[in-house]
Amino acid sequence: MAKQPEDWLDDVPAPQDEDDDEIIWVSKSEIKRDAEILKKLGAELVELSKSELERIPLDAQLLESIELAQKIKREGRRRQLQYIGKLLRSRDVDPITEALDKLKNRHNQQVVILHKLEDLRIRLVEDGDSVIEEVVALFPHADRQQLRALVRNAKKERESNKPPKAFRQIFQYLKELSESA
Repeated sequence: MAKQPEDWLDDVPAPQDEDDDEIIWVSKSEIKRDAEILKKLGAELVELSKSELERIPLDAQLLESIELAQKIKREGRRRQLQYIGKLLRSRDVDPITEALDKLKNRHNQQVVILHKLEDLRIRLVEDGDSVIEEVVALFPHADRQQLRALVRNAKKERESNKPPKAFRQIFQYLKELSESA
C-alpha cells in the first residue's frame, strides 16, 4: 500500500522533553575570560611565600608548577603562568580561592592592628599619662615606667628636631605588647 501524503508525519520522531538533553552554550569570549581569571589566580599563588603556599590546598603537580614559576624569569615565567592557569581549569578552585582569601584577610587584619598601634603611639606622645593608663588597661603586662621614659624621650626628640628614635621604640614596644597579648 502506498503512503498517503498525510502519513509522512508518522516517520517524524516525537519531540522530546528539552530538559533531558539541555546543552549549555558557552561563548569563546566567556571561556577566555574564565581562563584569564584562572591565570590571575595562578599569578597570585606564584607571589606567595613558601609558608603561605603550605596553607593552601594544592595537589603535588600544581605546587611543583608554582614553585617552578617562582624560580623562572621573563618569558618562561609567562608561559609557566599560562600552564598553571591550564592546570587550574581542571581543578576545583573554590577551596584554593577560599584559602587565599583567608590569607589576604589575615594580612588586612594585621594592617588594621598596626594602624591602631600607630594611632595609640601618636596619642601617647601628645597626651602622655592619660593614654599610658589606657595602654596599661589594654595590655596589663605593660611596663608603665618604660612607657613614660619612651614618651618623655620622644617629646624631647621632637622639641630638639632630632631623629625619632624613641618614637620608633614606642611603636616597637606597643607591637611587642600586642603580639604577646
